[in-house]
Order: sequence, then C-alpha cells, then structure tokens
Amino acid sequence: MTAEKPVGLVAKPGFPELRTGNLGVRLARDVAEIEAVQELRYRVFYEEMRATPSQLALLTRRDQDDLDAVADHLLVIDHALGSGPESVVGTYRLIQRGAAERAGCFYSASEFDISRLLAFPGRLLELGRSCVDAAHRNRMVVQLLWRGIAAYVFEHRIDLMFGCASLAGTDAEAVAPELTYLYHHHLAPPGIRPVALSGRHVEMRRLDLDSLDRRWVLGRLPPLIKGYLRLGGFVGDGAVIDRDFNTTDVAMVVKTDLVTDKYYRHYERQLRDALDDEPGS
Repeated sequence: MTAEKPVGLVAKPGFPELRTGNLGVRLARDVAEIEAVQELRYRVFYEEMRATPSQLALLTRRDQDDLDAVADHLLVIDHALGSGPESVVGTYRLIQRGAAERAGCFYSASEFDISRLLAFPGRLLELGRSCVDAAHRNRMVVQLLWRGIAAYVFEHRIDLMFGCASLAGTDAEAVAPELTYLYHHHLAPPGIRPVALSGRHVEMRRLDLDSLDRRWVLGRLPPLIKGYLRLGGFVGDGAVIDRDFNTTDVAMVVKTDLVTDKYYRHYERQLRDALDDEPGS
C-alpha cells in the first residue's frame, strides 16, 4: 500500500546553504527533503527513543503532523552521502507566528501556557522537532544547526525564539538535578515566562540547590538545551511529561537581542559570502 503525501506540504528556498567541509545547512527545498526530515525524525524518536507512533507514523515510517505543512524545515546535509534526501542527517522545525496562526496554534501550546509569549509585540519563532542521525551526533552537526538558526533569525528579523526541549525519559526524579539547576539558574523573566499547563505541571525544584555539582549537571544536559543556554536562553516554570515521546519537556525562551553584536556580524558575513558564491549573484 502506498501512503498519501501530506496535503499542502511546501518547501521554501530560504537562505543559501552554509558549508563546513562535507556538511551544509539550509532549509528544505522540496517535498522529498521534507519527507526525508520526517523519516529521520521517525528513526530517532520512535526507533531509537521508543516514542509511541500513531497508526499513520507506523504506516509511513515518518513522524509528521499538521504543523509540518506551515513550517520551514532546517536540515543538515552530509554531501558525502549524496545530493538527495538520503543525505539529510539533522533537522530543526521552524514556525513563525503567521504560520502558527494559519495552523491554529504553536506546538508548545499543547504543553505550556504561552500567552505571555503571544502577547510579545515582536516577531516570534518556535523551534522544535530537532534531531540528528546517530552516526552524525557530534559537535559539528549541532553547531551547524545553530548556525542555520542564526542565519534564519537574521534573515527574518526574529525577536524572540521559544520551543519545547526534551530530557530523556519520563521519570522526573531521574532528571531532578537538571530540572533543579535549570529552574534556579535560568528561569525566564515573568513577562516572557511560559508555564506548564495545569494538570501537566511537574515541579522543577526537586533538590536542594546547594547539593548540586554545577559542572556535573551541565555535563548531563542535552546539547540542544546547552545551545539555548549559550544564547542566553531561559526556561519556563514547570516541566511536562510527554509519555508519547518518552521525554520530560521544558519550555525554552531566547530573546535574540541577548545575542551579541559580534555573533550577528559573524552570520551577516557568512550570508553575504554565501550569496556572493551563488550562481548568477
């Protein structure tokens, strides 16, 4: 049986590809690349992390939902694997405010009260559905994902980024050091603080702060959460257990004006150089 393609799935060209050796980062350019992203997400979330797949996911072997049709899909490509969908080794899903309004909501709203973020007057970007192929799970690929996000933020003049970030497993006690550390050291200011929905709220203050070895806890944090923190990111109040995805989720928020001027100049130069290298430019 052949599964139907999601209705309305569209890719946009976005910024030029940024390269580091065999690896490059850019937005998905066609439906086949978006489907490759969904297949990568399926392998990581369902086969590796033991998430519970829907019937559609089982049938198509792809992780997909309605938000995919309105999102931009950032991808890392390993050109050593070819030039087609088989070369996609990393991804992040990017949803701007207008796209979320067309879809009816941001994904984060299923776990957190994000009304304070929606009241923010600037340009919003939700980050989510991030994963990297097991064979490419290294610092270079994660850095490339963040280079792509920075280029996208610069291109679209994003003011505030947010999204759900995951700790492995559904036992809050097992990640008590991480939750406690994040709450006490990186809690978002009240005006932009997401709060876990009533009924799903898991207390983050689980241990005595003085008992924590800060360096040890930082070493346990997932690389993508560390990426948010390096950009001056904050966490919301309360975690959420996502049993379908076998994770404990926290809300992350980054005001892009906290990113240094040097950081922006770096990516402005990279984008300019990439544009100069484009055929016909």
